Amino acid sequence: MELQKAVCTPNNATEILQSLSRSVTEAKDLVNKCQRGTSSNSESELKSSMSHLERVIKEMGACLTLIPPSAFQDQKYAEVAVQALSNEMLSANFEVGQSQGLQTKKLDPHKSFSEEARNEESLTIESDLYPASAEVSTDNSRVLNTPDFVEFLEPRSLRRPRKHISSSSSSTSLAKMTDHIEPLYQTFYCPLTKQIMDDPVTIQSGVTYDRKAITEWLEESDNSQDFFCPTTGQKLPSRGLKTNVALKNTIEEWKERNEVARIKSSRSALVVSASPSMVLEATRDLQDICKKKQYNKIQIHNAGILPLVFRLLKDKDRDVRYAALELLRELAKDDDDSKIMISEVVDMSAVIKMMSSGHQPIRHAALLLLLELSRSEILQEKIGSVPGGILVLIRIKYNQSDDAFSSEKADEILKNLESSPENIKKMAENGLFEPLLKHLAEGSEEMQTEMAEYLGEIALGHDSETYVAERASPPLIKMVLSGNTLTRTAAFKALAKIASCHPNATILAKSGIVQRMVEEMFARRIPGEPINSKSEAAAILANIFEAGLDLENLQVNSHGHILASDYVLYSIIEMIKHSTPDELNINLIRILLCLAKSPKSMSTIVSMVKESEASYILVELLNNPHEELGIAATKLLIGLIPYMGHTIVERLCKTAGQPENLIHVINETTRITHRQAVSSTFLAKLPHQSLTLNLALLRKNTVPTVLQQINQIQGTGIRASRYVSPYLEGLVGILVRFTNTLYEPQILFLARNYNFTALFTEMLMKTSSDEVQRLSAIGLENLSLESINLSKPPQIKRTKFLKLFYPPKFLSSISSKKRKIPTCPVHRGACSSQNTFCLVDAKAVERLLACLGHENFEVVEAALSAVCTLLDDKVDVEKSVGMLCEMNAIQHVLNAVKEHKGEGLWKKSFWIIDRFLVKGGSRSASDISEDRLLPATLVNAFHHGDADTRQMAEKILRHLNKIPNSPTSHYTM
Repeated sequence: MELQKAVCTPNNATEILQSLSRSVTEAKDLVNKCQRGTSSNSESELKSSMSHLERVIKEMGACLTLIPPSAFQDQKYAEVAVQALSNEMLSANFEVGQSQGLQTKKLDPHKSFSEEARNEESLTIESDLYPASAEVSTDNSRVLNTPDFVEFLEPRSLRRPRKHISSSSSSTSLAKMTDHIEPLYQTFYCPLTKQIMDDPVTIQSGVTYDRKAITEWLEESDNSQDFFCPTTGQKLPSRGLKTNVALKNTIEEWKERNEVARIKSSRSALVVSASPSMVLEATRDLQDICKKKQYNKIQIHNAGILPLVFRLLKDKDRDVRYAALELLRELAKDDDDSKIMISEVVDMSAVIKMMSSGHQPIRHAALLLLLELSRSEILQEKIGSVPGGILVLIRIKYNQSDDAFSSEKADEILKNLESSPENIKKMAENGLFEPLLKHLAEGSEEMQTEMAEYLGEIALGHDSETYVAERASPPLIKMVLSGNTLTRTAAFKALAKIASCHPNATILAKSGIVQRMVEEMFARRIPGEPINSKSEAAAILANIFEAGLDLENLQVNSHGHILASDYVLYSIIEMIKHSTPDELNINLIRILLCLAKSPKSMSTIVSMVKESEASYILVELLNNPHEELGIAATKLLIGLIPYMGHTIVERLCKTAGQPENLIHVINETTRITHRQAVSSTFLAKLPHQSLTLNLALLRKNTVPTVLQQINQIQGTGIRASRYVSPYLEGLVGILVRFTNTLYEPQILFLARNYNFTALFTEMLMKTSSDEVQRLSAIGLENLSLESINLSKPPQIKRTKFLKLFYPPKFLSSISSKKRKIPTCPVHRGACSSQNTFCLVDAKAVERLLACLGHENFEVVEAALSAVCTLLDDKVDVEKSVGMLCEMNAIQHVLNAVKEHKGEGLWKKSFWIIDRFLVKGGSRSASDISEDRLLPATLVNAFHHGDADTRQMAEKILRHLNKIPNSPTSHYTM
């Protein structure tokens, strides 16, 4: 079979196979002839047949030597097997001797065991390890087929009660191994058990028994005063037992020789792999041999059986795979050297894959094998390094309901693997944090440091964040208090990771971390420490505070200071003024941003920033190249704008490179960054009435850049980014700020030059951002308010010379129609969207009315404010109302009142409705009175609104006759 499988087949392959076939056939005939032989066969005939058989076997051995080594390639086991078989055949030798009767006999009590042994030795014919004499083949067959010997050969795991053993069936496969088994001697048997003795002892009668058997027999005779030999019946003077050393050694040597023979026989069976039954028998026999003696494992390894067993793990027969796993486990048991050899030959991933087998015995056997291997510290990291191995074990561990045994063994394996820190990290990465947390709390300082480093590196799942925080926080805080720099560094890193998960903030605060970190920031000093503990502590506090805890009353030290106290805020601001590390400044500003959410803390922060140089420091940080630091400083300044906006403007305009550096040019290939978006928002939120800042922006020629960026974004010329919307909103806000200082001629010229009215009108509808719409409506409102001042009646100047040529007055009416310049019906003058910012000319009114149907009430309120400018007392209200009626404006306003609530929106809506009732005539009054929901809204505002809102609601209700007018009585005396 091996010859046929070989790739490099020898040239004489056919001749070799034909010769072997003929020899095998001839040898079978000769064996059958000998077996059929009886006493009728003469000794000469028997000798002739044996001589012929010997010659045939030697010819087969010579034929096997013709196979060149190249034919085997890397199949070393096949080459060794063929060579061994060839050598045995070439040295074959058969003799015909006297039959050897093996009968049970009693030891002569008058002879010593040495004399008995000499007599037995005279009967021994073959001492070779692999006997091939005719006498052994024939006479010894009775011994080999005895139930006792079959039980000796049979693996313990396969043994059954004696009454079920069939001598003929059990010895069928063992008969194939008889050529390698040394003869069995009758003296090896215990007279009581009829089994081969393990510990032979001689009693006073001279008979030898197995120690266990004779001890039990004598104990049963304790009630009687006399003791007798079970075999001879001789009375025993005492119960003394004497170890039969010679016989014990003889039995041990016999076992050793036959175990070697059995190993060789089993190896041959595994090499040939003729049938699953033969392979199963061989693996079970090897397993039984392993159990007998530790040295047998070395013999099995030396025989090169391990690669053959690994090959069986890929066998199609699952019983074979199971037997192979069991044999590997037996080899690995209590033998670290065997474990290492198995790990070098056997692919661990194959064993781990078999742990997920659908066949339960294979699954259990694979787990038991891995459990045995995991007991070796040398192999623990190797097992853990198998891709997916630890993940599979964790899955099996938690799958207890389906297979409790597998779950238990997987848990034991994982506990063994905990000895390797690298394995602990892999377990944590796969969701099993218990080993890491246990070693973090109970391990040595070195182990705690390593576990903290791992905790700072791995990602925490949402389902484990809270659990890890509860278990890890106390030991990590203790590690921070340590004087070991490496330990402190690892603890800071792990705490920062835990604190970055906002749900953990409450747990960390309860563990006392705030007090410890504040102490690290303000008080603790370790000379020569390479890490910046202040920065680390500030980062942890910033992460915790950003989760939204109630910070005002949080105590920070034993002196009773709370987090919102002047002591803490002053210390933080002083650190910002004098600290140089960017990371520390970032985290200090993050802490201030969290504290600034409290009105009490904000007032303290504003006071301290105003009175100190901190405002200059914060503004100067806008130029810092560190991205995150610039963002943090800008956000803090944005929060301070409502309280000290003009101070910030003053500092900003005195800073080199500002404010123009806040407006960044974005091209088509770059993305908008967080810093660019925050910078534009900062400029947009600074006080719009600040003429100083507006003129600075104008003189730095920033408006063309802003318009260019807006056009690129609206034309999708800039790559998409999460910061596109805030960036665009900031740019639009920068333009809106100019509309608040139109009284300045330079800014008025700017608004006219770039046609702000048309720009805001277009952005009112050409955007998906609510804030951009709101800002556009505010810009149009500011521009429309200025229209009243800019719109003037047209004036035609006449010179004295031209007056001579004018026709008489009675003809002037005809010629004046041709010279009349059109005027705006609302503003009563010559208007245009570019020069006077007229909303009517810009066609912005329709878009503003459309915004009244927006879902965002802030957009609606801004649009109402812009519409209100068209109903101001300084314009022609009647014509404006008429124009708005044609656009169905009152219906838009009524719908807005139904959909939204709010004092500001109600106030503007009611003011417009009142204007329509007063100036709109019967049509407007009818439309308003027919609205069924308006009265309820008016009543609600009348009861719950502020003074101005109640007054307007009352006025409209009087117009609608919902409440009586105040009567005026006239008395005549």
